[in-house]
Amino acid sequence: MKMSFAGGTDAVGSLGMLLENDEGRYLFDYGLTPAKPPRYPLKVPPTDALFITHSHLDHVGMAPWLCGEYGTSVWGTELTLEISTLLLEDCIKVARLENYAIPYDMSDVRRFVEESTIIRHGDKAHLGDLVIKPLHAGHIPGSSMYRIETPNKELVFTGDINTIDTQLQKRAQPPKCQTLIMESTYAGRPHPPRKKVEEEFISKVEEVLDRKGTVIIPAFAVGRTQEVIQVLSQLDEEMWLDGMGRRVSQIYMKHPECIRDPGALRKAVGNMDFVKTPLQREKALEAPIVVTTSGMLDGGPVMNYLMKRKNDKRSAILLTGYQVEDTNGRTLMDTGSIEIEGEMHRVHCEVCQFDFSAHAGHDELVRFAEGSGAEEVILVHGDKRAELEKDLSRFTKVLLPTDSDIYEQ
Repeated sequence: MKMSFAGGTDAVGSLGMLLENDEGRYLFDYGLTPAKPPRYPLKVPPTDALFITHSHLDHVGMAPWLCGEYGTSVWGTELTLEISTLLLEDCIKVARLENYAIPYDMSDVRRFVEESTIIRHGDKAHLGDLVIKPLHAGHIPGSSMYRIETPNKELVFTGDINTIDTQLQKRAQPPKCQTLIMESTYAGRPHPPRKKVEEEFISKVEEVLDRKGTVIIPAFAVGRTQEVIQVLSQLDEEMWLDGMGRRVSQIYMKHPECIRDPGALRKAVGNMDFVKTPLQREKALEAPIVVTTSGMLDGGPVMNYLMKRKNDKRSAILLTGYQVEDTNGRTLMDTGSIEIEGEMHRVHCEVCQFDFSAHAGHDELVRFAEGSGAEEVILVHGDKRAELEKDLSRFTKVLLPTDSDIYEQ
């Protein structure tokens, strides 16, 4: 059996791993890199099946092309498939608005839906002499890693993983295997303790409210919004939720089996006022707390709130995730300015960042790999893999593939 990569080896984004044997080709994730303009992985040959770990575009963003071009079957949990469809439709809309080329259209997304097959955690897919089993990944609701059983060995493809308990998800446990293909997004970067992050976040919210400012919380619609509103649910304040996070939250609540504490999420959602009309957005503009997309400040409803409060020194923008290079969020952090409607604006309100990452940090990745007992670890999906290799090579063989490498398994 041959293993190769279509992308996502030495950088975060466009991940795709291709396995080939005498019976067929099987792809694990096939994403794009959501840059300006988006970057895409290598085109793959006709592929029999695609197994997606979760719905983020850097893991699923090229799936419609695969389905439209080859009629490839798509496997994932029910929640992953539902949220993926939502994000893929939105990806096309954003590409049209920004005038970016994208190699598929809505008919390919419909084909993606038609070719989708639900596989639940603990189920098994039998494809010739391969047995493929999804396992809980702890990253976002519905996310999976895949155990791949061959006649000779067991491999695990992690996708994105988190190995600490969060408000939204239980931690992932390392499955035993001979070969571990593991993400390395946060190689070289440990996370602070999550409880400390939550305490500091709430303390900052209260500080801003005490000085009569507005708290603007940009958050990714999928996973991060729900995590943040659960942390905020301890406050007795007026709070508004604007953007796609509302719809994703409602979808999540239909899948309580994928949520650590479904009751806590329902309570958190119930505490929020939803922005659904222009009049409601006017009310939210005057509210003390607003959670809104987009998480990296690249368009979306958040721009309305930034325009309103950017000069108010009492107010604050609380970033809840990593800000990728060439995004508005990174520009704000680096320069104190932001682009709004094509013009740069100085931001005078307070700007803070909190590490609510849904990825395992460096130390957690080391412990996960060690716990798997793997004879070899293949590191992908990271730009600082060498830093992780140093800590892993003391107990196992470590490989750092490129997109052109082929391995025999």
